[in-house]
Amino acid sequence: MRVKTILFFAICLLSAVAAHAQTALKTELQAKLDEWHKAGTFPGATFGVALANGESFGLAVGVSDRTTKTPMKPTHRMAAGSVGKTFAAATALQLIKEGKIGLDDKIEKYLGREPWFARLPNAKDITVRQLMNHTSGLVRYEFKDTFTKDLTANPDKVWKPAELVAYLLDEKAPFEAGKGWDYSDTNYIVLGMIIERVTGRKFYDEANRRVLKPLKLTDTIPQDGPRLPRLVQGYAGPNNPFGGTDEMLVNGKFAINPQFEWTGGGYISTAHDLARWAKMLYEGKAFSPDLLPQVVDGVAAPMLGRETKYGLGVIIRKTSVGTAYGHSGFFPGYMTDMMYFPEHKIAVAVQVNTSVGRSLGKPLSRVLVEAMEVIHATTSHEEKFAADYRRYFLNQSSVRVHASFAASSS
Repeated sequence: MRVKTILFFAICLLSAVAAHAQTALKTELQAKLDEWHKAGTFPGATFGVALANGESFGLAVGVSDRTTKTPMKPTHRMAAGSVGKTFAAATALQLIKEGKIGLDDKIEKYLGREPWFARLPNAKDITVRQLMNHTSGLVRYEFKDTFTKDLTANPDKVWKPAELVAYLLDEKAPFEAGKGWDYSDTNYIVLGMIIERVTGRKFYDEANRRVLKPLKLTDTIPQDGPRLPRLVQGYAGPNNPFGGTDEMLVNGKFAINPQFEWTGGGYISTAHDLARWAKMLYEGKAFSPDLLPQVVDGVAAPMLGRETKYGLGVIIRKTSVGTAYGHSGFFPGYMTDMMYFPEHKIAVAVQVNTSVGRSLGKPLSRVLVEAMEVIHATTSHEEKFAADYRRYFLNQSSVRVHASFAASSS
């Protein structure tokens, strides 16, 4: 009976230690966020953590609206920008596993009958893999002056994927398919068109059915119109080419229709949901895990940083706390980054309601790495304490069991 009592109290103590550890971690991270916010000039930010044991939480700092001074909350949503490509990638990877899309198929197989297809740069040579890792030679449509002018002049327009691709038809590719690297939303717009072609369903419906709903990402929703629930004000700066305004929301409505981003991004979310997503995604829970080695087998992506690579919808970065898998995102008024550290099985994400990079004081990637350093230091200390206590308890229990046995035998 005494052994059972000791076991009960030991479990209670370890639970208390775990609860204290998370409280201490939240305090440390909040202090780090406060320090960062004080040193910068950005309005606000949210931060999410998904720990190795499956626990997760969100934090916030600053304001969600500079005019009303409304405090930012962890439940506030922001545009995730290109982080949304990871949902398109996961959907495509499921279809690849099912044999409905071939990773090394030429895209002509799926889109070759489209009237515009032959005018697409590198049209006959591009593969699905090259779309997903940005080696196709398709350039960005979204920063072309003609597109941003058309977008601003027609703020309520609902854009079709073919209308976006049309901005680069008949252009010369900067390199042959597979022989260079250039980050481009166009790659994922074309990937989205292939997904819809092989499934016969709208992309958002397919991604919701396959990814968001099963993984319970309830704070992540499609950026499919100008009015989006729980989306906070975003600040794009005075020289914003997307709509021409600093404040992206006017009476709760986007200054432009954010629907145009589609599979190039196309979601609003919370940092908490994105941290959970990063952990599930890069642990192979969003698609067949036997595809994970190909997903993280990246090609050199020099424009993203020295030693940085890009896989199938994933930026692969070397950091002071180990390799990180993740993605960054930009949308007028908002910036996002998320990272998963496979050596620690921990994911972190951050969102800010500005796209004025200089206001941050440091890159979001640096914010995440510094936060991960805090998490690693705090959790390592608590894990060591728990392990030492378990070892002590087991030794004591063993001594008592042997003593009880000896007493009963004499």
